[in-house]
Amino acid sequence: MRYGITIFATDQVWRIDEVAVEVEARGFTSLWIPEHTHIPTSRRTPPPTGDAVLAEDYKRMLDPFVALAAAGARTSSIRLGTGISLIAQREPIVTAKAIATLDLLTGGRVELGIGFGWNVDEMEHHGIDPATRRDRTREHVGAMRALWTEEVAEYHGDHVDFSPSWCWPKPVQPGGPPVMLGSAPAPKALAAVAAWCDGWLPIGGAGIRTALPDLHAACAAVGRDPASVRIVPFGTLFEPGKLDYYSSIGIEEVVLRVPAADRDTVLAELDRLATETASTAG
Repeated sequence: MRYGITIFATDQVWRIDEVAVEVEARGFTSLWIPEHTHIPTSRRTPPPTGDAVLAEDYKRMLDPFVALAAAGARTSSIRLGTGISLIAQREPIVTAKAIATLDLLTGGRVELGIGFGWNVDEMEHHGIDPATRRDRTREHVGAMRALWTEEVAEYHGDHVDFSPSWCWPKPVQPGGPPVMLGSAPAPKALAAVAAWCDGWLPIGGAGIRTALPDLHAACAAVGRDPASVRIVPFGTLFEPGKLDYYSSIGIEEVVLRVPAADRDTVLAELDRLATETASTAG
């Protein structure tokens, strides 16, 4: 089993580049950080956590690609992931350039975790009709892949449209960074995973076993081998029994959550998780 770490990177917690150094030093294989450009003060969209008030960290997130560039400059082996990036809210040509540059400068270590988004006001501030967010996300990914893989790229969709164009650098990873959809085990999300993603990040890691038949059916509908879909439980709290369960259903990687906190708190949790996961592996 491989273990990654996810943490809310903000201006009030331990620096993400220093976190990355310690994550790598303890043998974890990846570091993932989330994205929100801003949080409108409206309470129109309830927090996805079920809390009455949205946590302060959501309002203060660093730009994920700038933050991962800093993390990449201080490390040499860990994978660097967005967990998750709100791709529908990003201009795809500029974002493709940023991701390709990050992949080049880090030696091909980028993982692109994406999501459809949940905050209606945030989407609308970006000029996005929330009803189109799934289609926009799919088109943005398709357009970015064209720019990453084709010497002369073009894309023509309902939300993205550009004529034949040159765009370098290309990512180090053939085809570009793996695209992993972060979501609950909902039918539309599983259909998207099967149709145009490299893998699935089940948020919190719940409901995987019951979702597998639906995921396999979605893969069959598009002629895809379900074994080609990476499944990485994401933002999971460490429990030995839970990890044994994941292993029993063929999962090989889990991303564990650590608190967004000061240096001493984060280090203590990283030490605990390193010890616990080593014990579990043994």
